[in-house]
Amino acid sequence: MKTIEQLKIEIEAVLFYKSEPVSVTDLCGILSVEKEQVVQALKTLGEELSGRGIVLVVNADEYSLATSPEVSQIIEKIVADELNRDLSQASLEVLSIIAYKGLVTRREIEYIRGVNSSYSLRALLVRGLIEKETSRLDERVFLYKPTTDLLHHLGVASLEELPEWKSVQVELKKVEEVLPEIE
Repeated sequence: MKTIEQLKIEIEAVLFYKSEPVSVTDLCGILSVEKEQVVQALKTLGEELSGRGIVLVVNADEYSLATSPEVSQIIEKIVADELNRDLSQASLEVLSIIAYKGLVTRREIEYIRGVNSSYSLRALLVRGLIEKETSRLDERVFLYKPTTDLLHHLGVASLEELPEWKSVQVELKKVEEVLPEIE
């Protein structure tokens, strides 16, 4: 049986890695423990993070890590700096996948790119070039899609006006045929 201290450390790692809300039920499944243990570990984690730069955010039955309101000015400065910089090559790759594929999960993006894409997704969300929504099929999964602002920035009325749209769609279909094998 895992101790509360061990669970707290594991939950913190999961929430940090996921960088999106995770339900208690999902944490129970990931960590192979009972709900009461997860709830106690979450309570302990929340108390220990009090007064630090990171807080435990609770929204209904979902938990995530976020920066503390006390450091909001620093974070606002970082965001402003990021908005003034050009997009990285990684962010442009992620943006291209989302623009050409449409609704896509982080897992699909990472499968196509072969690397973790959390930072790029965050950078694109902050800039308002993409948005995320909860999947209708699985409420634990977020889907990323291009925004109208992205279309305005690109100077196109619809995604179909993007260069080589049809040929990219053919290639994406090939990738979709492989994706079920990775699940």
